[in-house]
Amino acid sequence: MSSTPTTTRQISLASRPHGEPTPENFRLETVDLPQPADGEILVRNTLMSVDPYMRGRMNDAKSYVAPFRIDAPLDGGAVGEVIASRSADVPVGAHVVHGLGWREHVTLPAAEARVIDTEAAPASAYLGVLGMPGVTAYVGLTAIAGMREGETVFVSGAAGAVGQVAGQVAKALGAARVVGSAGSPAKIERLLELGYDAAFNYKETSVRDGLREVVPDGIDVYFDNVGGDHLEAAIGHLNRFGRVAMCGAISQYNATEPAPGPRNLFQAIGKGLTLRGFIVSQYPHLADEYRAHAATWLAEGRLVGDETVRDGLEGAPQAFIDLLAGANTGKMLVRL
Repeated sequence: MSSTPTTTRQISLASRPHGEPTPENFRLETVDLPQPADGEILVRNTLMSVDPYMRGRMNDAKSYVAPFRIDAPLDGGAVGEVIASRSADVPVGAHVVHGLGWREHVTLPAAEARVIDTEAAPASAYLGVLGMPGVTAYVGLTAIAGMREGETVFVSGAAGAVGQVAGQVAKALGAARVVGSAGSPAKIERLLELGYDAAFNYKETSVRDGLREVVPDGIDVYFDNVGGDHLEAAIGHLNRFGRVAMCGAISQYNATEPAPGPRNLFQAIGKGLTLRGFIVSQYPHLADEYRAHAATWLAEGRLVGDETVRDGLEGAPQAFIDLLAGANTGKMLVRL
């Protein structure tokens, strides 16, 4: 154990953001690193994830997961290599995925990490297409929206980590037409390369007009990553008995005042619409099911996940800030 590090660096929450986060809300610090006890492992993190849901955890508000604590390290998905182990199940040299990112090293119970095969797929894939974003897309389309073959699907935030996968998975599951929205010409071009049938730039046209152009006959399923004007426009464009998988509302995460609800929600009555929110952790039984499908789709080239990578733990706060501003294509990762 003497050759293992005794200190490490981590990012703590220095203060709660009001509106858009700033670098001053974060603090880089060096702390003591405990050596593993029985049943524990010491991991050198190599990649960590920043995700939109983390913005909600920075508020001191009751939610489906506890808020981050002031003066304590943030956490989130990470992959790394085991450099010390006191677990018979996870040896030194194993690569694992776990939930204690935002730090360069971490000591944790072996039971809270999952060994991954970095020969079958790059380590980064286990934070993206084979990780939480991929499972989220699958759960939203299947368990929540009940997508059926031959249907038309609209995905907002389609160039993000979840959105990219949602569009490709919808096609793999037999959707007749999949369309998306994104915020730049480059992202629109990329969506078409990934198999989206059409896409529009919501910064150049209203969502309502964009939908009228790319799916004049309406949509059956809306995978919502954005909320706000996207949700309102989708309600207006959904066909009878359409379904909405409410995954995220990134347009509202930095809001300092309550955002108004869709002004046309009454249409859900006459159309018989279903709007259903979900959290991916509520569906752990679907993770293995998705990964089995995803392994095949990856091998066949039907599933691709882009990555936007920043370097260095000290760059993690800015990576997160940029993520909320839409600077990523695909999964936003920080290489440690």
